[in-house]
Amino acid sequence: MCSCNQLLQALENGKCDAPLAAVYTAEGLTQARARALHVTQALADAFAPKGGAALFSGPGRTELGGNHTDHQRGHVLCASVDMDMLACAAPNGRNVIRVQSEGYPTLEVDLTDLSPRPEEANSSAALVRGVAAGIVQRGYQIGGFDACAVSNVLSGSGLSSSAAYEILIGNILNHFFCGGKLDPVELAKIGQYAENVHFGKLSGLMDQMGSSVGGAVAIDFGDPANPVVRPIAYDFARSGHALCIVDTGSDHSAKHLTEDYSDITREMRSVAVHFSKQLLREVPEADFRAAIPALRRECGDRAVLRALHFYDDDRRAVQEAEALAREDFAAFLALVNASGMSSSLHLQNTWSTADPRQQAIPVALAFGRELLEGTGAIRVHGGGFAGTIQAFVPMDKLDAFRSGMEALLGPGMCHVLRIRPQGGCVLVS
Repeated sequence: MCSCNQLLQALENGKCDAPLAAVYTAEGLTQARARALHVTQALADAFAPKGGAALFSGPGRTELGGNHTDHQRGHVLCASVDMDMLACAAPNGRNVIRVQSEGYPTLEVDLTDLSPRPEEANSSAALVRGVAAGIVQRGYQIGGFDACAVSNVLSGSGLSSSAAYEILIGNILNHFFCGGKLDPVELAKIGQYAENVHFGKLSGLMDQMGSSVGGAVAIDFGDPANPVVRPIAYDFARSGHALCIVDTGSDHSAKHLTEDYSDITREMRSVAVHFSKQLLREVPEADFRAAIPALRRECGDRAVLRALHFYDDDRRAVQEAEALAREDFAAFLALVNASGMSSSLHLQNTWSTADPRQQAIPVALAFGRELLEGTGAIRVHGGGFAGTIQAFVPMDKLDAFRSGMEALLGPGMCHVLRIRPQGGCVLVS
C-alpha cells in the first residue's frame, strides 16, 4: 500500500484515473478525481497517517422492483447507483475507529467492547460498532483505522445512505484486516446485522445487498439466512432511457410516518395469521384469494388490498428481472408502471393518512405522467408516504421532464442517476 502522500501524488499525476473511471465513468472522471483528492488531503490533514492509505466507495441503491415485498420474504430487484460515500482510510495501530464525515463531528468508536449500546441507537456510531462486531463474530481480528469521508447520496431519497455507510465501513475493515475474504453478500449480511441489532431499525436485506453486490441484482428472500442472489447482466446505458430520482420535497423521515410503515407489515401479517402463518410468503396465493370474503371481515379491506399488492408485486419483481435478462426493456417498463399503480391503489403508500393535506408524491406522479406522455415508466420510490419518485425517461424527453418537474418542485429536485456495475469496493490501494 502507498502512503497518504504517495496516494495524493498518484491522484494528481493521473495514475489513478483508470480505476476511478471504471466506477464513475470517463465523463465523471474530473469530479471523481477532485473528490478523491479532497478526502485524501483531509485524511492527511486530520490524522497524518503513518501507514498505507486506500480509497473506498459505498454506493447508494435504488429499488427497481418489489415494493414492500422483502419484509414478507418475497422477491426484489435492486441496483447500485453512482451516488456514493467516498472515503480515504488508513490503519492507525490503535483499537479505535475514527471517522470524519464532512459536515459532522469526528466519530470515535472504541473496539474494546462491541456489544450494542442503547445510547448509540439511530447513530453512525452504532453502525460502525455493529459492522465491526459482525466481522469479529465471523472469527476475524480487527484493528482501528482513521477515515475521512464525503457523500453525495441524497438524504431521505430512498437511496439508503445507511446501507452505503455500512458497506463502506465493512469494505475498509475487510481490506485492512480480513485480507478481502468477506464477499459482498457476507458484507451485506453484516451491514443488516449492524442496522437491526445496533442501530435499532428492523430493515430487510435489500438495501445492503443493493449497495454491496453492484449492478442490477434479483434477490429471493425465501430463506433469509441464505438469500438467493442473481446478478442481472443488463446494460441500462443502452436502454435509451435515463433513470431519474425526483425529490418531492416531502419529509421521508418524519416521525409520524413510522406508524404508516409499521401498518403495512402489521396488516400483511394479519392476513398471514388468518392461515396460522407469520408471513405472506408462507401462504399460497390461491388460499389467500379463496379466503378474501372472510379476510375482509376479519382484517379489513386495506389489509386485503395490501396482501394483494404483495402477491402481484412479488411476481412482478421476478418478471422484471426476466425481462431485463432477455433484454426486453419495453416489458420491463410496463411492469414498473404496473408496480407503481399497485403501490398507489393497493399498497396505498403514496401519502399518509396522518397528514392528508400533504400529497406531494401523488402530485409529482400525476405531473410526471403528463410529461412522459405515455412513454417510459414512473412509480413511488422506496418506502413511500413521502420522499421520492422514480422515473425511466426516454432520452429525447429528459430535458423537458427535468425542467417540468423542477418547475413544479423546485430547482435541483430531479436527479439523473446511473446504475453502476460495481458495488461497495476498494477504489485505489
